Amino acid sequence: MRAAVLHEIGQEKLEVLDDVEAVGFGPGKVRVRVRATGLCHSDLSAMSGVLPQPAPFVPGHEGAGDILEVGEGVRHLKPGDRVVLCWLPACGACPACKRGQTQLCLAGFMNAGTPNFRRPGGDLFGFAGTGTFAEEVVVDAGCAVPIPQDVPFDIAALIGCGVTTGLGAALNTADVEAGSSVAVIGCGGVGISAVQGARLKGAAEIVAVDPVASRRESALRFGATKAVSPEELAGAKQEITAGEGFDYVFEVVGRSATARTAYENTRRGGTLVVVGAGAMDDFLQLNMFELFFDEKRILPSMYGGGDVLRSYERTIALWRAGRIDLAGLITHRVPLAEINEALDQMRTGAALRTCIEI
Repeated sequence: MRAAVLHEIGQEKLEVLDDVEAVGFGPGKVRVRVRATGLCHSDLSAMSGVLPQPAPFVPGHEGAGDILEVGEGVRHLKPGDRVVLCWLPACGACPACKRGQTQLCLAGFMNAGTPNFRRPGGDLFGFAGTGTFAEEVVVDAGCAVPIPQDVPFDIAALIGCGVTTGLGAALNTADVEAGSSVAVIGCGGVGISAVQGARLKGAAEIVAVDPVASRRESALRFGATKAVSPEELAGAKQEITAGEGFDYVFEVVGRSATARTAYENTRRGGTLVVVGAGAMDDFLQLNMFELFFDEKRILPSMYGGGDVLRSYERTIALWRAGRIDLAGLITHRVPLAEINEALDQMRTGAALRTCIEI
């Protein structure tokens, strides 16, 4: 089958090969025909080495498709079922799952060091244990979550990570209060989803912050009340909050510099929500006095900070009701063969989300 492969960490271009085989099928596993996958900035971060990932590997973790084959012991799925791929499935038995914090379950990471693919030149890994830039993938049955017939594959792919993460940050982690002021730093697909979540919760002011003009314009269409460049954030803070700072600030970039900016633009007693996935050697510096004196809450948000399966269901219900716009997040649709063009668009910041049709 075809798959896009990164041979070494640090390479900017993927090679689309036709000699790749999905491996590992057996009891408790399913084979999925991938129909669509989203291109997320986390894929770029894995390619560049910001996020740890063994190579060579097939990127992609936002995918949707249909079941081709089910392994022994799989009862809840059958060939032909439409599914979204969950890169962080809950085991239901670990301490985190038993506490109701299924987004913190580490069971899914246990397979991250096992090759998902093979080609004549050797084994290949799948990013985050999946690798959706391929025509087929073999995953644990718990990674394949059934979706209704009316949910298009491209929409389902985005629900698999970016939308769930951004919406959940506002709805679950922050639990934004109606009438509050919000700033979202970084307005790609995840940031725009956080904007939509803040709007759903009734935030009075939602300021979208991004250096790319097209993203700022998009943020206004998705519910932001104001969109500014990073250089204009101080002025927006003064205008909207009289200089006090925003009730909630979402950092959706994954860098210590923007996290520090987010902290400084959060009011005393307010909430900073860290959504972006950053590098292990990038440290956020806070002094002990400000940490105590300002009493700002710092809340990391992993995969939307809530039960993933319930979040999928909630997102589909909101989409059906017209309360959130998911189709508008997809600014480009490209076939797998043109994946490097999509990568270039993502690097320039021009696209909210690219859907790769496989």
